[in-house]
Amino acid sequence: MMDQSCPGTVEPILEILDSKWMLLLLFELFNGNRRFGELRRKLQPISPKTLTDRLRLLEEKRIVTRTLYPGVPLHVEYDLTESGKALQPIFEAMWTWTQEHGACLRNKTIEGDQEDERVM
Repeated sequence: MMDQSCPGTVEPILEILDSKWMLLLLFELFNGNRRFGELRRKLQPISPKTLTDRLRLLEEKRIVTRTLYPGVPLHVEYDLTESGKALQPIFEAMWTWTQEHGACLRNKTIEGDQEDERVM
């Protein structure tokens, strides 16, 4: 049974996960450290500014570490902290739920679209 104060206690993580691109970005980082360019290619058509903003937020929340490697060319790598890695069970639970219930939601969406077309 969930604690009645639950919505207030999960609000910080919802603020992070609710941002556009954040779920996909974290999913990429679950596969290991990534350079900025790698993330940008994997998450196309994300803009460099949006990616930078999301990575800074994750760094500020101590979910991601940013490592700067001097040299030519200069490069930066991002990796999940232990706190960030601890988010993986949430993603696994979402994947499991989607496998069990996602088809029903997709079918209802398709049926709803078809009903909308009939009304028009």
